[in-house]
Amino acid sequence: MNKWGDRLKKVELLAQSFQLNPLSAQYKPRLWPCQPSSIWKLFPRQSIAISCAQSCKEAVHVFALEKEKTSLGQRIFLVTSYSELWHYYRTYTQSLMHCYEVIPEGAVCKLYFDLEFHKPSNTGADGQSMVSSLIQYVCDRLMEVYGIECSAKNVLNLDSSTAEKFSRHLIFNLQNAAFKDNIHMGRFIHAILQSVLSTPTSCLNVGMNSVAENSETSRTQTVSEGTPATPEEMVESPQAKRRKQEEKDLRFLQVKNKDGQHCLFVDLGVYTKNRNFRLYKSSKVGKNAAFTVADDNKFTDKPEKGISEEESVFLASLVCNISFTGQRILTSDIPETKESKTSGSPRQQESATDPGLLSGYLSSPYQEVDNFVLTVVTKDGVHGSIRRWNYFAAEQLVVYDIAKYRWCENVKRFHKSNNVMIVVDLKEEAWYQKCHDPECRNFRSSSYPLPQEICVSYIMTLDEEDQAYLMDDAGNIELSQASNPPPQSRVCPEEESADVWGDGQDDQDYLESLDDFEQISGDISDQLLLKCMAEFDSK
Repeated sequence: MNKWGDRLKKVELLAQSFQLNPLSAQYKPRLWPCQPSSIWKLFPRQSIAISCAQSCKEAVHVFALEKEKTSLGQRIFLVTSYSELWHYYRTYTQSLMHCYEVIPEGAVCKLYFDLEFHKPSNTGADGQSMVSSLIQYVCDRLMEVYGIECSAKNVLNLDSSTAEKFSRHLIFNLQNAAFKDNIHMGRFIHAILQSVLSTPTSCLNVGMNSVAENSETSRTQTVSEGTPATPEEMVESPQAKRRKQEEKDLRFLQVKNKDGQHCLFVDLGVYTKNRNFRLYKSSKVGKNAAFTVADDNKFTDKPEKGISEEESVFLASLVCNISFTGQRILTSDIPETKESKTSGSPRQQESATDPGLLSGYLSSPYQEVDNFVLTVVTKDGVHGSIRRWNYFAAEQLVVYDIAKYRWCENVKRFHKSNNVMIVVDLKEEAWYQKCHDPECRNFRSSSYPLPQEICVSYIMTLDEEDQAYLMDDAGNIELSQASNPPPQSRVCPEEESADVWGDGQDDQDYLESLDDFEQISGDISDQLLLKCMAEFDSK
């Protein structure tokens, strides 16, 4: 029995050695050699999926999936790369046909519109003409406000209309320009549509028609009853004239809903944080109207090498598919009111008294990283501050424009006039410095590690049990065993062992018989054991 115990210990030591020193790393499939390792994780909650994406070293993103035969509004959240999603998107059209891009909070993104109206309630409406007019108007305002040239050729026009509903998505692929985030984008859109939003027929002013009409009449006719308006009062300011002309030009945006109430052709509710925006080739659950390229689409894009034309359209449709390199960031701030000038917002007041606090804009979604960057831009008694930040979701970069701090690693001194940037790479968990100075424009400092306590991988200990759903080879998405254990897993180990291997008493008898045989006949050679096993397997 002692010899058998020694052998058992040797096997246990050998098993432990293999566990500590595996023969090879875990196999991770790749779509093709040039692609990164495969990541395909499904989660029940959006917050977990976003944390997973932030902790992955690979360039992954979050998408929302709707499943058939589930409660309305229930979604599963997928973490994967653009290329991998497209690979399976074409294969599993059934399980992935209700897919949405998650636009992360604070992410730099393309200008986008969600347009729709109820056809039976708007029998005279020409949807194609309305889309064309809106594109032209937005292009004109982009030129006026930001100096950006664009046309319908820069706008991907997707259509999912049915007999009852006219539905379009517009995605502006501007040349080296994108919005800071969809909150700033929403402000810009509200600003350029302000004239039509303030008209009595707007759904935002339902029930105030008579008040608006009466006030408009009093302004255009007389100042007071029986008193003619003076020539000075009759003269309209240039701003008033322009506003009236815009109201006239934008009347095509006023439509009616199913109940006959006035509303806008443009959905203003899609500019919120972590917004789910339906993908090209996807439909809503329970519907059969997927987004396809519209017949009147004029968008042109030359596919990159190795990418099909259809995949190129898919990539162009992704709102957050923006690279950090050479991008101009567009912002639209809330106009300052008299009240804000005198009192100021809490953050503005704090920034004025404490130079170490953020200034200019609100903090990023990564406040721990913000605080760390503020420590980086403090040197030799100089306290820098964050003037603004931009988050590039496609590359997991947070780019900080720094104020009051101009130390440059390239020249080893403070610049006289131009400020610096601190770039934080969330995937690599590192940061480096870049410059606005023309002489250092192409300079990038060495990379330095972020403190472990602010890294997402440290904050979130990712475990396979967090992945509540799995997709099989047929594309079926089901609950994983970890989240929904089968009944037999509740059996205690001793009972399960007996069921699988038979009577424990038999095993003990076998060991005693083997021990008796070895005491009488000596040790059994390994060759004899292998021969017996081979003869047993051949039967």
